[in-house]
Amino acid sequence: MKNTALADRPDGFDVQAVRRRFPILARTVRGRPLAYLDNGASAQRPDSVIEAMDDYERRHHANIHRGVHTLSQEATALYETARDRVVQFINARSRHEVIFVRGTTEAINLVAQSYARPLLQPGDEILITHLEHHANIVPWQMVCEQTGATLVVAPIDSHGAVHADAVVALMTPRTRLLACAHVSNALGTVLPIRRLIAAARTRGIATLIDGAQAVSHMPVDVQELGCDFYAFSGHKMFGPTGVGVLYGREQLLERMPPWQGGGEMILSVTFARTTYNGLPNKFEAGTPNISGAIGLGAAVDFILGLDRDATHAHESALLEHATAALSKIPELRIIGTARDKSSLVSFAVAGVHPHDLGTILDEDGIAIRTGHHCAMPVMEFFKLPATARASFAFYNTFEEIDRLAAGVERARKMFV
Repeated sequence: MKNTALADRPDGFDVQAVRRRFPILARTVRGRPLAYLDNGASAQRPDSVIEAMDDYERRHHANIHRGVHTLSQEATALYETARDRVVQFINARSRHEVIFVRGTTEAINLVAQSYARPLLQPGDEILITHLEHHANIVPWQMVCEQTGATLVVAPIDSHGAVHADAVVALMTPRTRLLACAHVSNALGTVLPIRRLIAAARTRGIATLIDGAQAVSHMPVDVQELGCDFYAFSGHKMFGPTGVGVLYGREQLLERMPPWQGGGEMILSVTFARTTYNGLPNKFEAGTPNISGAIGLGAAVDFILGLDRDATHAHESALLEHATAALSKIPELRIIGTARDKSSLVSFAVAGVHPHDLGTILDEDGIAIRTGHHCAMPVMEFFKLPATARASFAFYNTFEEIDRLAAGVERARKMFV
């Protein structure tokens, strides 16, 4: 039996101390302690995020930017301070480069319609990979239909890995944009984005990185990466739902037209014409998710307060342990075995539908994700309708993974 007290503290990381910061992890489900292994869909929130949002709702709620009264001024300061925290978190050059949106999906759609659509001509190309989430496929299909451009898809191999050379080989003089994930949500594959971004830059190709699955697991420095756009969501990084970030290089954002019209993105309006506001307000039409942005800022503070080397070591150990434990189960196939992976395991058990597996695990208080994970082309590639996916955060334990393996084995025997 693994000594959990020691095994959950690689390099001095005290997982139990971290878990105490997340109130929901103390609850039970169906009479069993919750084992929350669905972090790829939505991570849980620490007490500091919950308290920051509660404090805003109780003491400071008002609309922002337009009010001269005290509450409006306080709310505006909290909202804009959250933007400054994000600037620090991703090392943007300026607060003008951080746009608050509803999440990664809205960020990608904004780039598709405001950057790509005015630029593209018939015959131009947008390059993506076979690993993408639907949110990084459908917006490009839509803009291709609108402009006559072509969507080009770089392949994956049998391990679920993307090879930089294969992507670069598809870059042509007609390629206008490379849009790819930093980390695959369906398989956990970490893509070679530095090589891809560098290759695109030398060819004058703009780059958008879907960082939804990356920012909670690894530091992201947009200046070091050199990408033109980077998108992520608050709820994947221990923050609230309904808020996210589009980073864009200021020179590009300045040239892009607004995507939505309404309040806050204007300086003046007459029936003859409208003068648009400057960055970042130009892309934040209407009343935003104020409490969400404040919660996102608190989530950034929480992450920056962690020893990220220690959390990464712990998550790597969790991935290694889960891979070994699940591999011992007869008739279980791990889907996605790339050498460079984030802390996520997708798998299928012969004779057991993933939805049945997820239901049986829930009886043991274990939460995983089942389905196509909004990555149906990936499922088609592996000739599967769906997979079961266990995705880990630094607050997960080896004991929870052992419970997962035991629950999967119990389910398998039920269907033998």
